[in-house]
Amino acid sequence: MSGHSKWATIKHKKGAADAKRGQMFTKLIKEISIAARMGGGDPDSNARLRTAVLKGRAANMPKDNIDRAIKKGSGELEGSSYEELVYEAYAPGGIAILIEVLTDNKNRAAAEVRNILTRAGGSLATSNAVMRLFARKGVISLDGEKYTEDKVMEIALDAGADDIVNEDGEIVVYTAPEAFEAVLNAITGAGMETDGAEISMIAETNVDLSKEDGGKINKLIDRLEESDDVQNVYHNANIPEDADE
Repeated sequence: MSGHSKWATIKHKKGAADAKRGQMFTKLIKEISIAARMGGGDPDSNARLRTAVLKGRAANMPKDNIDRAIKKGSGELEGSSYEELVYEAYAPGGIAILIEVLTDNKNRAAAEVRNILTRAGGSLATSNAVMRLFARKGVISLDGEKYTEDKVMEIALDAGADDIVNEDGEIVVYTAPEAFEAVLNAITGAGMETDGAEISMIAETNVDLSKEDGGKINKLIDRLEESDDVQNVYHNANIPEDADE
């Protein structure tokens, strides 16, 4: 099947993501906590919490961490109160960037995001200038060396997936947001382990970059993701494989 996004360059290279496992867990805890705060601590009756928990499990997050995050969000345990923000921005070369933030200090988060963008030659965009270039989709990633594309396709399409793409040896399944849970459960129920699973923002079209410009965008994404307040970074850059990290 066809499709192109590189899923934020397969979540900005799995190796880099693995090296930041602790930071990733911190962001997942915040996501689970705010979902529990907004809709209650029962995943069966809170679809957003259910999705956040599935994402945590897909990242091999310990059950105790998930349970504590739910209790903090629902008020059973003391925890911080987070606010959700979305910044729309442009990077050099006209690259569109969406920056999702969960923060307990809105002013600090805004100043840090603006500073990171400015230092990289980027800027904030007007409302909906960037958002309209993306679509919300479920994204499930599996190791193409472990599983065949045909087998994943058979299971995922039967469960309601929209598209299955082999992106540089990674099998990526795309779903409508409402079909994400059913498709993920079908895949894991078949005994397959995922490299990642989440509701993501996927660019409708991508901008090809040179190796040099791709390296600059990689560095910008890294700086944004290293911010404690930044939860997710999405972009429409098609970054060459050999671009500098």
